[in-house]
Amino acid sequence: MSDNLEIAWVDPFDDATFDVWHEVYATSQRFGREETAAVWTLEELRVQMQHQGTGRWAGAYLGRVAGTAVASGFVMMSLVDNLDRTSLWVDVLPERRRRGHGSAMLDHVLDVAREKGRSIIATEASWSYDAHPEGAGEPGVEFLRAHGFDLGLVEIQRTLRLPVDDALLAELAARAATRHEGYTLRSWVGPVPDELLESWAALSSSLMTEAPVGELDLEPESADVALVREAEDVIAKQGRTKYNTAALDADGVVVAYTDLATAVHDPGKAYQWGTLVRGDHRGHRLGMAVKVANLQQLQALDTTARTVVTWNAEVNSHMIGVNEEIGFRRTERAGAFQRKLV
Repeated sequence: MSDNLEIAWVDPFDDATFDVWHEVYATSQRFGREETAAVWTLEELRVQMQHQGTGRWAGAYLGRVAGTAVASGFVMMSLVDNLDRTSLWVDVLPERRRRGHGSAMLDHVLDVAREKGRSIIATEASWSYDAHPEGAGEPGVEFLRAHGFDLGLVEIQRTLRLPVDDALLAELAARAATRHEGYTLRSWVGPVPDELLESWAALSSSLMTEAPVGELDLEPESADVALVREAEDVIAKQGRTKYNTAALDADGVVVAYTDLATAVHDPGKAYQWGTLVRGDHRGHRLGMAVKVANLQQLQALDTTARTVVTWNAEVNSHMIGVNEEIGFRRTERAGAFQRKLV
């Protein structure tokens, strides 16, 4: 049992308390994963939490023992799709683990999910690539299994050291170009151009179900263009810069895309977000084409970026092959876990 853990909602406009909440989260996430942890920065999460828009709802919770912060919880859910689903995190300071704080915080955020009418709970755990492929024996994995979560999908984190040799990128682009005659590549920084917005939204909203999902229960995301603009506004306020490349068919419709982001609060790193080719346009090396063009754009415009981090489902052999040709190397495993509430 947890020794008198007191849990309270965190007001994202209360800077002092929010800072403490983030410190618990970040410290927990980095422990033992100092070189591989992908941690949301303080200011990114502050903006995210302060912006309770039409697309998502989020809540933060802080657990204290005798006034000392020891545990944090986070809940996020869509308000427009996957309405039976919510994502959550639970973190405990390394020196305060194995005292029941994680279990107490998990019970609390599960109650929040129930109150919001959610029955499918999603969360993640990460572990060394050299450990058991499904994380057996890893503390985070065993904690989730002990609390009724099942492993639905294993992803591999890969990291690319920048800059990539210009000659290699040019060679990869040239080889891909022989396969995609009739398509046009277009790259830009920031918001999606108005004339591409509708087809961009339609394609990118299908990423979660078009990519391998394993045993996870997922529905397509909303393709509402207003939600794209809302997300872009949040991204800008977070200090992020998004680099985008799309492949357009003869009618100017987005049929493949990739995007990655850098953040002023996390200098030197770029994170790969989505990459997807529409099903009826596969087989033309468009995935390689858009990824290479986007990397060329990033390297031309941001000379401070030193790494790109991406994740791919272990079974996504095609995209893994693309990434490894570019030079990505395996660094960690991540498991997507799911639990159904009864």
